[in-house]
Amino acid sequence: MSELSEAIRMMVEEKGISQELVLDTIRQTLLATYRRKFGTDENAVVTFADDLSSVELASRKTVVDEDNYYNEVTEIPLDEAQELSEEAEIGDELLIPIDPKSFDRISVQTGKQRAQSAIREIQKDELLQEFKGKVGEIINGYVQGDKDGDLIIDLGKTQGYLPKKNQSPKEFYTKGDKIRCYVESVKPDERSDKNIRVILSRIHEEFVRKLFEIYVPEIVAKDPSVEIMKIVREAGYRTKVAVAARKVDADAVGTCVGLKGNRIQAIMKELDDERIDVIKWDPNPLEYIANALSPAKVMQVYVIDQAKKEAVAIVDESQLSLAIGKQGLNVRLVNRLCDWLVNVKTQEQFAEMDISREARAVADSVFINDEDMPVMDNEAVALGDDEMALTDLPIDAELIKKLNFYDVYSVEEFINLTDEDFANMPNLTADDIAKVNEIIKENVDIIEDEAQQESDDESFACPKCGYPLKVGMTECPNCHVGISFEEVEEENEE
Repeated sequence: MSELSEAIRMMVEEKGISQELVLDTIRQTLLATYRRKFGTDENAVVTFADDLSSVELASRKTVVDEDNYYNEVTEIPLDEAQELSEEAEIGDELLIPIDPKSFDRISVQTGKQRAQSAIREIQKDELLQEFKGKVGEIINGYVQGDKDGDLIIDLGKTQGYLPKKNQSPKEFYTKGDKIRCYVESVKPDERSDKNIRVILSRIHEEFVRKLFEIYVPEIVAKDPSVEIMKIVREAGYRTKVAVAARKVDADAVGTCVGLKGNRIQAIMKELDDERIDVIKWDPNPLEYIANALSPAKVMQVYVIDQAKKEAVAIVDESQLSLAIGKQGLNVRLVNRLCDWLVNVKTQEQFAEMDISREARAVADSVFINDEDMPVMDNEAVALGDDEMALTDLPIDAELIKKLNFYDVYSVEEFINLTDEDFANMPNLTADDIAKVNEIIKENVDIIEDEAQQESDDESFACPKCGYPLKVGMTECPNCHVGISFEEVEEENEE
């Protein structure tokens, strides 16, 4: 192998530069040397042997009449041309080899400088492209030093910079420590012609996401069963991660936490024991808020202003400080995670708040868990001034949910339902209807208006058992005999 081909091979293997770029660098070096000596390189030609064993530099010159004035750089007189080629004629072009040894020292030095500069640019460009591909990923390195609080990280081929603002306030590193960081950005270093600036972070929310992807393979599987919906974080203190199941039988939270908490503990260890709450995401914002307030247990969540996304979470007195968190950290993260303004109150504190009746009424019906019922809209239901809410009666909460599902919220709405209405409510059984009727009868005095009272005064009796009937009935409630209004009317006339 020739010296040239060996040099090319070493540059390709050791410096990681492609062969094409190496050859182009050699070409540009020779052209720079030629240009330094002759003032131009427009007629310079560089050719490589097929096996890269040699390279030749030649000058392309046009054959001209020797009796005329000619340019020594780009032209050659006919007599000199014929010495090189007997068949040369005026107007022909000849490639005349140039011996690099004939170049003066300054020209050679110019070529070398050009070559060195070109190699640095090539290396810088290749390094830039390589690390740009790592943006948004996690990278390993070693702490090399500290400059005004910014850590310099040895990444192997180049250095990374971990600014003080991108460091967790509770972490501390010394020279030689191994460190894992998130690659935030990569750009050319304007202060150096051979380096690039790789900006790293340990506080980015996406850093946490990438750690979850490493320790929870179900997130990045070809057919993932778990998806991270959102991450909010105050680095060094607490992070909340909302996750959702993408398969019916998947337990998103359990999958991320791992057996006996092994997965979440490994991630927390990577973050120097930063607290991480894994939250079950829910399309119902009130359920989502209740979940997000973990580790506190929430009794109820009320919508205060749907348009402004304001809500109140009710917790037991013993859970209040846990729900709010130290210096309000927990509830502050909940606000960011759910995109709602959430106030945390005890039952006593909530009772003292000036909350509209409509907001209180809807709160009892927002948590629908029946699998066969869709999630309700979280809008408050306005009741008339004279209407009594069903929630004011001792009706079972599950039964209240069923009625709310069919937009029945008040006693008045229920007693005005017809048999046809009930027939269109498949989730309500006959026992459910009878139970509500009984509770209303025991707890409510229904005052009818005058028109209705006059209509009721025209009472009729069952022709079989004498049970009082109302106009329009098709069956006696007592003996269940079939009747018609005309038949009853005739019996009464008799």
